[in-house]
Amino acid sequence: MTPATAVAEARRVLICEDSPTYAAGLARLLARDPEIEVVGICPTAEATLALLDQHERRPHLVTMDMELPGMSGAQAIELIMSSHPVPILVLAGGVARGSAQALASLGAGALEVLRKDTLDFSDPGGNDARAFRQRVKLLSRVPVLHHPRGALARDRHTAGGMGTPRSASVIGICASVGGPPALATVLAALPASFPIPVLVVQHITQGFTQGFAHWLDDQVALPVRLAAPGLVGPGIWVAPEGAHLALGVTGRLGLDDQSAAGPHRPSGDVLLRSVARNARSDGVAVVLTGMGRDGAAGLGEVRHAGGLTIAQDEASSAVFGMPKAAAEQGAELVLAPTMIGSRLRTLRRAGRPS
Repeated sequence: MTPATAVAEARRVLICEDSPTYAAGLARLLARDPEIEVVGICPTAEATLALLDQHERRPHLVTMDMELPGMSGAQAIELIMSSHPVPILVLAGGVARGSAQALASLGAGALEVLRKDTLDFSDPGGNDARAFRQRVKLLSRVPVLHHPRGALARDRHTAGGMGTPRSASVIGICASVGGPPALATVLAALPASFPIPVLVVQHITQGFTQGFAHWLDDQVALPVRLAAPGLVGPGIWVAPEGAHLALGVTGRLGLDDQSAAGPHRPSGDVLLRSVARNARSDGVAVVLTGMGRDGAAGLGEVRHAGGLTIAQDEASSAVFGMPKAAAEQGAELVLAPTMIGSRLRTLRRAGRPS
């Protein structure tokens, strides 16, 4: 491969970072991979937006600091995703760990948030650095939505009607990349009086789970809490960091921080399989946007048990990996998030699993 060909095929990354030292370290770390080309370093959000206005050699991905002079990173993400949609990786530093500010960037359309202190610039050839570069290349290939909230609001369904009225005792939802805004759209449709517990697995960077729960609580009427062992009541229960969340035979929640189940802990498959076993035909499985296949096998088991199964549609998904796999497992409905919320709202409360 000639150098010119290598550059042509490289994933172009634009760094928005006001610290020259951090920006230089990040650029060096990325440049260790010949498949990544750093096309610019912008110290402000305004400079980033100006560069994105140039159509020639636009970046495949933008790394975004949250605290910038002038326009904030959060404001920049809103503008970028409404006018110049491009995958955005937030590198959060100078804000509280797992803060609502960093989580709000996901709601605005950023694909992922990482803490700045997870990158070790002193070892750019190490395993962690290689994994980061691989993540950058993967995220740079994600097709992102123009006006993400508008796209999420489309009333569209592609697999049959909304179905006949039915009852449910529990709803299990799993999501990954692009999940926070999709989850907020789905769950915002449920009133504060909604009687059916909602159990959520959201793949998110270590250190941000509690912040994600707080952020989601601000977006919806139902109370949002981190799940803990014990009886589960109405509300939204988010799997805590590093632990599988599962429904027990008597309607109690259990946590497991030891077992492996594929690449994720918490795992959507673990949650949804427990819903299939213990709620049976009164269980509901929902698989939203994300990379990979997590949740698809569990959704298939819920479908086999007679429960309601729903996958997010391709048009509204940031990444149509997990929901596509779920649709292939026989999801009864394939819907946009607003329609998923509307369908869940029609459910009646069934008795607890027994």
